[in-house]
Amino acid sequence: MSVSFHTEEIKFSLKKKVLHKQWVKEWIILHHKTPGSLSFSFTSNERIRLINTEFLNHNYFTDVISFDYTEEDVVSGDIIISVEEVKKNADFYSADIEDELRRVMIHGVTHLLGYSDGSQEEKGIMRKKENEALHLWKKLG
Repeated sequence: MSVSFHTEEIKFSLKKKVLHKQWVKEWIILHHKTPGSLSFSFTSNERIRLINTEFLNHNYFTDVISFDYTEEDVVSGDIIISVEEVKKNADFYSADIEDELRRVMIHGVTHLLGYSDGSQEEKGIMRKKENEALHLWKKLG
């Protein structure tokens, strides 16, 4: 398994990288899948909007975009995260920035596990999964 973290166009450094890698790996294994190659890129609003426009034909900011390269049960993909949107979300929900960042990170991974958030019911399931993953984080940390 390979998990990597990158920063594009912003000044940002993820804390506790080793623990984050362990957390993502365990989350995938809990879903009876094999961790493959995952890349997290932390970037600006403008960069994620450009990616959103180019690849998904959506001309707006978002907090996370997942590109799924999963084959069979080996979970792989690129997860692009706008740190600016994560900060806005944390302010809006009165949440800790690091907790919100982990929620967005695991949201991207959970998409790679096959979960969607297109309907209200799916959004509820996704939120439940995010909360389960955040509970796992607290157990590991």
